[in-house]
Amino acid sequence: MNMHSVSLYGCAVVVIVSGIQLLATLATKGCEEMSPPLALLRVWRRPLPRAATGLVATMVVLGVAQTAAPAMIDALERHPHGAWWRAVTALMVQSSGWFQLLFNLAALAVVAPLAERQFGSWRTLLVFTASGVTAQAVSMAGWSLQGGGDSVAICGLVGALATWYAARGSVVALRRVALVIPAAGLVLCLLSNNHGVGLLVGSVLGVGPATPARRPLAV
Repeated sequence: MNMHSVSLYGCAVVVIVSGIQLLATLATKGCEEMSPPLALLRVWRRPLPRAATGLVATMVVLGVAQTAAPAMIDALERHPHGAWWRAVTALMVQSSGWFQLLFNLAALAVVAPLAERQFGSWRTLLVFTASGVTAQAVSMAGWSLQGGGDSVAICGLVGALATWYAARGSVVALRRVALVIPAAGLVLCLLSNNHGVGLLVGSVLGVGPATPARRPLAV
């Protein structure tokens, strides 16, 4: 394993470990007696987060569709010299098989409702779309000419939560941990990995106050 691969895996571990701490803290605020898994289920309580519900439902339908018709992946993913619109459609298919499909669905189901309860529906959709499309466009420009997946957009949501918490969170130690996430995004960009673009775009869009109507889960 070369240094490039070691650095990529190291950044992935940093983002996952720091992200889990951040998400668990946001989910358990106000229900500290619950375990994090139960608290994460609580974020799907009524009123349902509409944007998160729509995103998860859409990706489930698209996942079933690409499983039933695998040619859909080639039709929508990034391609060398592909049309500009593939920067959007590449978010709709998971080109690396079952593991990517299931992992990204699980990650979206955890991150999206927390982001929506923190930022509101429209800002969550903005972060998801802007982070994902920008990362796909950079990939098409030369970083990774073929492929698809919405993990870059999910990274955007994690980056947005990280910078918001770093600026306004109540647990000082976790505020410092949250800063590691955009820092890892910068390293990933230096390594020409599109997930770094998603993290950084989301981190920029996360700066600013939470949506007042969603403040109950803020910490």
